[in-house]
Amino acid sequence: MNRARIGIIGGSGLYQMPGLTDVEEITLDTPFGAPSDKICVGRLAGVEVAFLARHGRSHSWIPSQIPYRANIYALKSLGVQYLLSVSAVGSMREEIAPLDMVLPDQFIDLTRRREGSFFGDGAVAHVSLADPVCPVLSQVMADAFGECDLQGIRLHRGGTYVCIEGPAFSTRAESIWFRGMGASVIGMTNMPEVRLAREAEIAYATLALATDWDCWHPHQACVTAEMAISNLRGNAERAQRLLRRAVERLAAEWPTSTAHTALDAALVTPIPAMTAEVRQRLAALLARRETTAVGS
Repeated sequence: MNRARIGIIGGSGLYQMPGLTDVEEITLDTPFGAPSDKICVGRLAGVEVAFLARHGRSHSWIPSQIPYRANIYALKSLGVQYLLSVSAVGSMREEIAPLDMVLPDQFIDLTRRREGSFFGDGAVAHVSLADPVCPVLSQVMADAFGECDLQGIRLHRGGTYVCIEGPAFSTRAESIWFRGMGASVIGMTNMPEVRLAREAEIAYATLALATDWDCWHPHQACVTAEMAISNLRGNAERAQRLLRRAVERLAAEWPTSTAHTALDAALVTPIPAMTAEVRQRLAALLARRETTAVGS
């Protein structure tokens, strides 16, 4: 089975990764079920990359039903250490226009129906999520944007992504409320994805593609699925160019991220105190610490 240190999760409108060569489609099962779709492992710019369509290639999963734990666990099992998430978002700020790109660095989780952790049932861990996005990976993405010459497209560094349950878009009152919270963009999928990536010790960054102004803007049409998908498809090729360059930059240095050792200060239950069933369920997450323990 091919392995890849870099993973890409494609959101609405980005169901495949053109330019991926020598592709092997991998069907995986995990202790948390099956991922959203087969994982395509191939070479992008000569670098091994694992690509997964978050909603499935036929867009068959609503945000509440996406198997987030299975997706992250499967990518971890394939060796992914850096995860680039591409997501469609609505803009909550006048200065962020449709087709702009955003690299958010904070999240507000307003979801209600999703399993948000790998831990529990015999193993306790409390990861630090004060800074949920890996700053090293975010900088790689920003540098890649600067080298791609995406004419007419603006990149906004930083900002807060508010994640709602969906699948309906927000009410006008909610949209205005989210703006009051300080939200920069709104989406439905990056939570608990970012939290799970941290538990899996994967460096994570979101490339948010603005498609609309949600429904708060007094002079712009309210968001519809047709509008969002149409604008996202218009930006998909640019996003793919940016991702290709980001992959090249990552492979040139393989930077260290604090996310890669997140469990060192988070795992409360000693591994020897876990049952065999628990250790098997969390095997991909505990592998580094198990190896360290054996070698020490």
